[in-house]
Amino acid sequence: MSDAILGIDPGTQKAGFAVVEQTSSTPLVVGIERLEHLIDRVRQLLENYKVQAIALGRGTHASAVAQMLSSIDLPVHLIDEHETTWRARALYFADHPPRGWRRLIPLGLLLPPRPIDDYAAVLIARRFLEQTRSSGATDGEP
Repeated sequence: MSDAILGIDPGTQKAGFAVVEQTSSTPLVVGIERLEHLIDRVRQLLENYKVQAIALGRGTHASAVAQMLSSIDLPVHLIDEHETTWRARALYFADHPPRGWRRLIPLGLLLPPRPIDDYAAVLIARRFLEQTRSSGATDGEP
């Protein structure tokens, strides 16, 4: 099992999460969890994956989620969420292309049929990995 980053897209009631491999940026697991259950889910993920750091989106409710994560013995890095919702939508439709009459509508006008916080979490984790690589850090610190 390779080292991974846990990306979290915090919201007011729920958070998207994604465990992403450091070497390939491939998501190992993604999901959406209610905030009151998030810390339990994070602990479960840490038992199952070799997570080196948490990349937390710096947007809505980030400080409250960071406070929740303070009991976890991993570094938490605040990551800019600029355009992650828009890019998460594109990533969702790349994985789930529209079918039927919906394929005739430009993707920019379509809304996914479910929340995409998990896709935003993938992008947050990937953004952290890009920052880490571009800074030349080797220990998971940007």
